[in-house]
Amino acid sequence: MSKTTNIQTFSNEPFVDFSQPDNREAMKQAIARVRAELGQTLPLHIGDQKIVTEDKIVSINPANKDEVIGYMSKANQQLAEQAMQTALETFETWKKVPARIRADYLFKAAALMRERKHEFSAMMILEAGKNYAEADADTAEAIDFMEFYAREMLRLDQINETQPLTPIPGEDNRLTYIPLGVGIVIPPWNFPLAICVGMTTAAVVSGNTVLLKPASTTPVIAHMFVALMEEIGLPPGVINFIPGSGAEVGDYLTTHPKTRFISFTGSKEVGLRISRLAADTVEGQIWMKRLVAEMGGKDGIVVDETADLDAAAQAIVASAFGFQGQKCSAGSRAVIVESVYPQIVEKVTELTGRLSIGLPEENYPSGPVIDEASYNKILDYIEIGKNEGRLVAGGNKAEGNGYYIQPTVFADVDRKARLMQEEIFGPVLALCSAKDYQEAIEIYNDTEFGLTGAFFSTNEERISEALETMHCGNLYVNRKCTGALVGAQPFGGFNMSGTDSKAGGHDYLLLFTQAKLTSRKL
Repeated sequence: MSKTTNIQTFSNEPFVDFSQPDNREAMKQAIARVRAELGQTLPLHIGDQKIVTEDKIVSINPANKDEVIGYMSKANQQLAEQAMQTALETFETWKKVPARIRADYLFKAAALMRERKHEFSAMMILEAGKNYAEADADTAEAIDFMEFYAREMLRLDQINETQPLTPIPGEDNRLTYIPLGVGIVIPPWNFPLAICVGMTTAAVVSGNTVLLKPASTTPVIAHMFVALMEEIGLPPGVINFIPGSGAEVGDYLTTHPKTRFISFTGSKEVGLRISRLAADTVEGQIWMKRLVAEMGGKDGIVVDETADLDAAAQAIVASAFGFQGQKCSAGSRAVIVESVYPQIVEKVTELTGRLSIGLPEENYPSGPVIDEASYNKILDYIEIGKNEGRLVAGGNKAEGNGYYIQPTVFADVDRKARLMQEEIFGPVLALCSAKDYQEAIEIYNDTEFGLTGAFFSTNEERISEALETMHCGNLYVNRKCTGALVGAQPFGGFNMSGTDSKAGGHDYLLLFTQAKLTSRKL
């Protein structure tokens, strides 16, 4: 592969404007093209082998349960071990590939994904239930991650040559960042392209090889990414694609003595389990495994009496119900100063009532939740909410041959109620009042999580106080608490929200490398 030259400064991939008829038509055509290819049996990728297994994961369209997206081959422990050995062998050559060449693979993959962005988005519309804008943002973020991490690898490589250490007469001291080894990448279903691409390519461009175990509800979009990386010429064995059961394959690889790191995005419960398993050393293990974990959130928006109430209400609704509330950054609670609480409740209720529900492929604002388990869990929380607050919007199942739930709002919820404390991961919003902005911040902080938050105010002193005291990894002022951009807003949270990995930031690749000091007497 030829070396990339004249790498410009990173800039985010523009979002598509679907208010333009031509763009809407282009997406409809992409959906039709992708739909024509649905229902295929897809293989594992282990080195240069494509393996079709008898046991399959059946991916279905959550908006239309009768439509099969694909039949994904399913790895077992024997195949996971084969993938591990392949990754170990490949690592010995891949770690020696110059950083610029590794970065070039990412630049080439980003360019090809950009050419096909509507097809990738269309697959997420059908497999994950995203509407046009949500799917397009996911694809744009995937492109951003590759562009950004490629540049970050080039920057680290330059630092390897020019690291400013304290000079010692008669010695040549150098600090370089080298890869770790074989890692397990376990992405989530809610950003099934962006986070899958981001975690995988960060590890790969840093010189590691990976075993990629995608979410079982969205394996087909992950396979599209793996196929693209193969198409651009990434050497076999750098990415090994092994969908499978978390209990069988995930636990096996997490406890494997040759696993050097685990990169995980998902729930608090699964993240803590991985942390426990990874902490135990086993025979043949000669390192402490590194865990990069992005877990849950119980994110919220605080509104004081000086705020622009219309803007605050719009941000609350967008943060709560974008992609049906199925984001770790979703604003599932709002704490409002009591003097403006009635107005915010009224505005939020009215805006929520405008959200029409229907097929993502027809670009409805609200679509389905991901699967039956989530559907039942969310409906259970709605029943809990009917005893914990005042139902002002939604509260029921919605029509359609899929997992549709009405966007639901509960007002007058106590700060210690389950709706205010537990991650629901669905279209359910809790509203709570506070006597003043300081108590509102106190209520906001009263959670085991600490991922995203937002503060609405026009008082600069209060804004300064909020910036200092609201305890979360990503805090926004006078805007929604979702939608972090790669490079501009590195993403990761505190407490039970994970290891604050700051994906899309300048620190991220350091998590996939280790620093080596060499000192030579002259």
